[in-house]
Amino acid sequence: MNRLANLSDEIKQYLVVTGNYWAFTLTDGALRMLVVLYFHQLGYSPLSIAMLFLFYEIFGVITNLVGGWLGARLGLNKTMNIGLGIQVIALLMLAVPADWLTVVYVMAAQALSGIAKDLNKMSAKSSIKMLVAENQQGTLFKWVAILTGSKNALKGVGFFLGGILLTLVGFKGAVLLMAGVLLLVWCYSLYALKSDLGKAKNKPKFSDIFSKSSAVNTLSAARLFLFGARDVWFVVALPVYLSQVFNWDHWWVGGFLASWVIGYGLVQSLAPKIIQQSNSANPALWAFLLAFVPLFIAISVHFAWQIEVVIIAGLLLFGVLFAINSSLHSYLIVSLANKEGVSLDVGFYYMANAMGRLIGTVLSGWVYQHYGLAACLLISSLMIVIAALAASKLPKQ
Repeated sequence: MNRLANLSDEIKQYLVVTGNYWAFTLTDGALRMLVVLYFHQLGYSPLSIAMLFLFYEIFGVITNLVGGWLGARLGLNKTMNIGLGIQVIALLMLAVPADWLTVVYVMAAQALSGIAKDLNKMSAKSSIKMLVAENQQGTLFKWVAILTGSKNALKGVGFFLGGILLTLVGFKGAVLLMAGVLLLVWCYSLYALKSDLGKAKNKPKFSDIFSKSSAVNTLSAARLFLFGARDVWFVVALPVYLSQVFNWDHWWVGGFLASWVIGYGLVQSLAPKIIQQSNSANPALWAFLLAFVPLFIAISVHFAWQIEVVIIAGLLLFGVLFAINSSLHSYLIVSLANKEGVSLDVGFYYMANAMGRLIGTVLSGWVYQHYGLAACLLISSLMIVIAALAASKLPKQ
């Protein structure tokens, strides 16, 4: 306790922000797995399941644009706490009788969850810029990598948690339990976060939501295609494929994807060391390496050659390379963002991230339903190549 008391105010605020982000991420990951598995169990088609996340991603795009502006005007503490409160409401909306859970109703609840998630993420990532000195880029990369990596590791735990809770307490019990825990976190956050965190000295105009930096715009384009490439096969196609073709039950699907995301998050946290040892911080190079992985898995699936082994091994390699790409991007946006009103640039960047997820999610359900997993993987590889070409235009860091 004495060690905690003696920490600097910056470190204490970083710990509060990180704790909020962790708690939110657990519920977000668990909810995603709950929705995919529960509605697949009810007989929904892959495309219908993808549509459940449509508003989640659409409102994520809008939230990142408007949220960055709100963060600069109101302070990042307020946008983070608003996000936590909205997630509690979204979870409680799903704790209703099963016949109320129509596609439209669940889409509305997911819309609130999408708003909450991106308010929370934008606030967490932007706040780090305010807590690290301008000349400490190594520290900035490390803090961003730890926050991003730990978040994704916990999202993986959330996937596993979602599968377990669905089996043990059912869908309604799971969302009620998560809402109660998150409510406690929200109450503490209202007390602990500083009111001036990230508030711009000069109130930005609403037109400032669009980035005026060519470097931020280029990085945002790369991010859009990178995350579209992941979600085009990972969000709907892969869980349904594992369930249908491999005949895995909820525990196996949730546990496998959870383990993958946990490992992916750990690699993200270690990305600064990996990049330093490889002596290459070139985001275009790392993206081109990643593009070969889904291409190879697609060939295996198409020719039915050692499918189970190749998918598992390919996912592991994809996770390592994608984690390095994602962590490098996450550092670059915080580094390139203008410190005065940092949330504006970060919000615009994560708007592109959300747009990529939206495109990937819709394609994941539609392409898988009509053309299968191999087609999803081929599209993934193509999108990564486009991300690499965009990243090659970034200024040398």
